[in-house]
Amino acid sequence: MRFGRWIAERWVLALALLVLGYLFLPIAVVAALSFNRPSNRLSYDFNEFTLDNWRNPCGPGDMCSSLLLSVQIGLLATLVATLLGTLMAFAMVRHRFRGRAATNLLIFLPMATPEVVMGSSLLALFVAAGMPLGFWTVVIAHVMFCVSFVVVTVKARLAGLDARLEEAAMDLYASEWQTFRRVTFPLVFPGILAAALLSFSLSFDDFIITNFNAGSSTVTFPMYVWGAAQRGIPPQVNVIGTAMFVIALLLVLGGSVRRRRGVAA
Repeated sequence: MRFGRWIAERWVLALALLVLGYLFLPIAVVAALSFNRPSNRLSYDFNEFTLDNWRNPCGPGDMCSSLLLSVQIGLLATLVATLLGTLMAFAMVRHRFRGRAATNLLIFLPMATPEVVMGSSLLALFVAAGMPLGFWTVVIAHVMFCVSFVVVTVKARLAGLDARLEEAAMDLYASEWQTFRRVTFPLVFPGILAAALLSFSLSFDDFIITNFNAGSSTVTFPMYVWGAAQRGIPPQVNVIGTAMFVIALLLVLGGSVRRRRGVAA
């Protein structure tokens, strides 16, 4: 009876741990393969432990240049999409205007549209406009689909914001700018940061839309991995994947620790 009661009280936790283990299993495999010296280029079994992959993370070819290009595109797309998406979210939550419902619908369309359709549509747009395919067309394409995710994320944060806090600040003779800078922006900033991190992840990870609009001279990291798969993916790709996961995990943990310290203070 005690064992049955113990299982009944903790089965949700056990199920959650199983799901998390299932989700993190591929990441654990990638991390393990980052320390692997494969027997041949087309083999993915664990053959021999080595630290050479971490000592030389660039590996063969232009992998580091492709990685740097993906980071540059991701940062630019994130900056522009976060700025535009945040302004749009404030406008849609705080103001009433004609066409607001239609704008909400249009915001969700890039999220619901298949990437093949969006990539081919943007390609047709750039060709019709006479724009040469390359770095800037990829940045524009990434901004196009990242804006929707920023708007949705920041809107969710704004919807849960208590307007009485801003009213209290203005009752204490704070100007509109002071209220925004000292009250509104600090409260909305976690949502903006989450939207920026999501945008960078989507931009860095994108392959289909990038492949349509990159041209022949722009090779991002996902495109490099796709091309290398035909010849054998170098183990340094696992190093980059593991490093990106660790950096993202540290950012999330750092934000969580900082938030807890702020609540405790």
